[in-house]
Amino acid sequence: RRACVSMRGIHARAANAMLTLNDSSIIALSHIIQVSVAPVFLLTGIGSILGVLANRLGRIVDRARFLESRPELSRHLTEASAEVELLRLAERKRWVNRAITLCTLCALLVCTVIATLFVGAFVTLEIGTIVAALFILSMLALIAGLICFLREIYVAIHKERTPRGARPAGDVS
Repeated sequence: RRACVSMRGIHARAANAMLTLNDSSIIALSHIIQVSVAPVFLLTGIGSILGVLANRLGRIVDRARFLESRPELSRHLTEASAEVELLRLAERKRWVNRAITLCTLCALLVCTVIATLFVGAFVTLEIGTIVAALFILSMLALIAGLICFLREIYVAIHKERTPRGARPAGDVS
């Protein structure tokens, strides 16, 4: 009986040791999850910005296709004014494309920050500098993407545009 009791004691101590190890791992993991929640919310915001940018790009492409493929439907535009509008649309498309690229880069860098936080929990390397550098790069990419977005809005609003319903000079019909 003593051997049986002592074996139970050994198993109980081993189970307690494993429980302690698992508890500390769970605590460490929950801390990493808490730290990575803020970047996850940032990803949500970036996703919303990308949705807006993709919508604007779609509208630009649709307008350009309309002007290129159906000139008879846009009688209110002269050939020259349609060409000017196509050039403006091409410029806007470039700015939106840059903004999408930079915001996507930002999202990828934020994902890398999150992954690095999780890897750092299980590796004995000092990752603080890496995480900080990745986060700074992601913020710079986001700032640059938003500047491109503002530039596209400026081009859309402030550059000369043919007003709707305007008729070419000399058209009296």
